[in-house]
Amino acid sequence: MIEKERARLIYQTMNRIRCFELKAVSLFEANKLRGSVHLYVGEEAVAATVCSRLTDQDYIASTHRGHGHCIAKGATLDRAMAELMGKSTGYCKGRSGSMHIADLSKGNLGANAIVGGGIPIATGAALACKMQNNGHVSVSFFGDGASNEGTFHESLNLASVWKLPIIFICENNLYGISVPSWQSTSVKDISVRGAAYNIPGVTVDGNDVEAIDEAFATALARAKAGDGPTLIECKTYRWLGHWTGDPQPYRTRDEVEEWKQKCPIKRYRTKLMEEGLFTAEELDAIEKAAQDEADKAAEFALNSPEPDPAQLLDDVFYEGEGGAAL
Repeated sequence: MIEKERARLIYQTMNRIRCFELKAVSLFEANKLRGSVHLYVGEEAVAATVCSRLTDQDYIASTHRGHGHCIAKGATLDRAMAELMGKSTGYCKGRSGSMHIADLSKGNLGANAIVGGGIPIATGAALACKMQNNGHVSVSFFGDGASNEGTFHESLNLASVWKLPIIFICENNLYGISVPSWQSTSVKDISVRGAAYNIPGVTVDGNDVEAIDEAFATALARAKAGDGPTLIECKTYRWLGHWTGDPQPYRTRDEVEEWKQKCPIKRYRTKLMEEGLFTAEELDAIEKAAQDEADKAAEFALNSPEPDPAQLLDDVFYEGEGGAAL
């Protein structure tokens, strides 16, 4: 059983992510948030559980569906929402938008619009941890589609050869854009691919907080002991389209509704009450606080200034010693 304070954190984080994402949808539909966003609704248990065991000195690298990872790693909702809306008060001064949001102060190396693009970045961070012998780890989040990219295979191979302190987390939500994984992927369980690189691979229910936590705790201990990486596949589901505006002709409403019955937040709420850790009133208060935070984040972002065009090239080039532009 997960200790009470971390259980509270996980439940709080899942609700913060859910409320943030639904608020982002409402702003998009009101034409106040421009540019498509890829939403994490339904998958909250993975990021919330994994990041509950990490420190600010541990690294993560994310995906195009990265808001949940960013929030779970410690981002405040106001600055995250401002970034999505391209405002100067955002984490990257409004320049990253949805698919490149990052917060280096929390060890979040950023979301990545390129499928599989974050995997070698997280692997490089793990190499840095090993070279510095600092005891920290790196986590790579990616989807089922990314497991078919060369970056996935190259990174797992190198991480295994060098025994890097990294955990590869595959969030298998069953679809790569509109293609079901069974049509694009040669294996039923992506975790078995770990065997090709001589590292442990495990598949868990990605909507079950305690199953995720048990697998990640084992992988974390292995990484910290110097035994190298682990591949964890979390089977989950995105409730909404691949992007805002996706008509979703590739799946049925019945399938979506079936997965909604497996809601990770509702499941964990029931578990926490059954174990006697929290009362319904305490969990209601956590949920309300998350909704209030999301509402205030939207207000903050809407009232934040646009970036100054005069600063367009700031942070784009670095003029190092001697004046050479890199």
